[in-house]
Amino acid sequence: MIKTKTLRFLLENTLFVWLGLAFILWIGGDSVILPEWIQVLGRSHPLILHFPIVLILFGVLFFWIPKIDQKPDLKEFGELSLLAGVNFAGITVIAGLVLAQEDYEGNALEWHQNAGLLVFLGGVLIYFLRNQSKKILQPSSLALALGIVLTGHWGADLTHGENFLLAPLMDEEPELIALSEAEVFRDVVQPILNTKCVSCHKEGKIKGELRLDHIEGIQAGGETGPFVTAGDLANSLMVERINLPLEAKEHMPPKNKPQLTEEEKSILMDWVIAGAKFDQKLMDIEPESELFVLASQKFETETPFEFAAADPDDIEELNNFFRKVEPIYPGSPALVVSYFGISAFDPSSLSDLNKIRQQVIQLNLNKMPLQNVDLSIIRDLENLQELQVNFTDLNSSQLDLISQNSSLKSLSISGNSVDSDGLQALSKMIQLEELFVWQTGLSDQNEKKLMVALPDTEIDFGFDSQSVVYELNSPKIESDKDMFGDSTLISISHPIATAEIRYTLNGDLPDSLASQRYQGPFWVNKSAEIKARAFASEWKGSPESSIIVFRAGNPPKELRLLTEPNPNYFGKGNITLIDQVKGKNNHTSGEWLGYQDQNAEFEIILNENQKPREITISMLYHEGAYIFPPTQVQIWISDGGTWNRVVNEIPDQSTQILPSRFEALTYTLPKQDFSRVKVQVNRITSLPKWHPGAGSKGWVFIDEISLLN
Repeated sequence: MIKTKTLRFLLENTLFVWLGLAFILWIGGDSVILPEWIQVLGRSHPLILHFPIVLILFGVLFFWIPKIDQKPDLKEFGELSLLAGVNFAGITVIAGLVLAQEDYEGNALEWHQNAGLLVFLGGVLIYFLRNQSKKILQPSSLALALGIVLTGHWGADLTHGENFLLAPLMDEEPELIALSEAEVFRDVVQPILNTKCVSCHKEGKIKGELRLDHIEGIQAGGETGPFVTAGDLANSLMVERINLPLEAKEHMPPKNKPQLTEEEKSILMDWVIAGAKFDQKLMDIEPESELFVLASQKFETETPFEFAAADPDDIEELNNFFRKVEPIYPGSPALVVSYFGISAFDPSSLSDLNKIRQQVIQLNLNKMPLQNVDLSIIRDLENLQELQVNFTDLNSSQLDLISQNSSLKSLSISGNSVDSDGLQALSKMIQLEELFVWQTGLSDQNEKKLMVALPDTEIDFGFDSQSVVYELNSPKIESDKDMFGDSTLISISHPIATAEIRYTLNGDLPDSLASQRYQGPFWVNKSAEIKARAFASEWKGSPESSIIVFRAGNPPKELRLLTEPNPNYFGKGNITLIDQVKGKNNHTSGEWLGYQDQNAEFEIILNENQKPREITISMLYHEGAYIFPPTQVQIWISDGGTWNRVVNEIPDQSTQILPSRFEALTYTLPKQDFSRVKVQVNRITSLPKWHPGAGSKGWVFIDEISLLN
């Protein structure tokens, strides 16, 4: 057994070995090439650092024991504890200097590194000066203890994030953000990155040359590619890494860290699909999109509006075939009112808006015949912020009446002639943030006058289209109901009032000649995929927009699930498929059955005398969330005996990642008697090579089955 004296001698001399190694790594660590086994020592830094902390603190505690010099055995025990602790501190410092060469840099690293070295040196000095006066040793031991605490604080910042140690003392109530003020990146995406990603990609710890603690770092990307590519999931490093199997080396976050939830994955991927913008307001996203549905749940649905909500009965009464009244977003008391159908417009109907004069913040009267119509209601709408009266034959007196509404922030009067009196009326609206005056006949001189009168207003006078051809925006298609009984009203609109809208009801791409021309709202009485495009002289035709509407049909006697959906997407079980409730454009909304580990199979028992001749399967597609078209659909019929297969189709497969959307698979059933129908919808078992999650299992999502006679 080694004697205490010999052990002390070895440990004291070993201290100088650690001092020398630490000095070499501290001064020239960047130019030293270390073998892999040394890197393993570096990564043990977080494992061994706790031991020297305890030993050093335990050792310096003995300097505070009264009359310790009269207790030689106790004194020697304390000295050995300090000596052992300082030796382990030396090993910890060396391991830390080795570890610092792996993607660590920044101020936090420098503070932690230098503080650790000072703690080590301080421990060595205190040990060799241990026989000095307590007047020197006790303050020195306190400084050493404080140094240990500060070193641990900066180390925790590196590993767990800024102010990790002091966070409980600094905890503040989170700021409540109104939905109308929320931004997609700042308030939805960035908190996910901060929680699940930033600890490894921030100042002081930049793995893969990627920083996620500020926007510039996100835009710069990492050593293996761009972190996000707007609208392109396949070339976004983030999407690739979060969708790798958990066991994969490059899966992010690492498997020993808290993982992203399915909802968080969907938000991040939908953000990329939507363009990966850093300044986009959440309210600028289509309310039907999955990103809006998921993100909007995180914010205060209470709005900055101080007025109360309107009476629901009044809103229901105001909604009719020529006027639509709806909240600006779900749960908001603020209302948007739109008129359509020129032939059906009744000027006196404007007075109906007195019932909701406090709640109307947007009013759309585009193309309505307003010549000489009394517009005093517009003046009296107390909180009106946006008014669109394009191509409505307004005169200067009406413009003067509109100018008396001091709450207006946005005004569109394109297509109306503006004379000197009208110019004077517009010039008084200094509160306007934006003004659209296309095709108003204003001369260059009058345009300059208007700009001088409204210096803080963004004024759009239109443009000279003779040399440039622009593409129109897609029109907006709206339906009263996604799933309807007998019929549903379809309306299509476009912000440019002169644009011509063409549409189809069978999913074909509309053209400017053969497709049906939109002339006003129309009724649809069967399931349809409606597509629309806008066309105008001297413009490129717009991209298509589309929606799918479903006719509910006749519910069967019973529906039995032959295979069980995933427990996380179980909806209301078998009732889900026949409850005539259309699922939202979001697979996590609770109205869908999701299958991944097995195919969807179910049996339908018909009512007596029920003779369906058509069956429609309502699906959800969202490749970014691994939800693909089925690889095969098979349908059998039976009258209680043998099953006879009547449908065996292989739907078209996806070739790229598209936004979340509905799809309707409709099949004709034979004209013969049968009492049962069996359906099998096969999911994709291995995602294609072009997908970021190539090789993973895909999903099918179904929310409704419709049977029509």
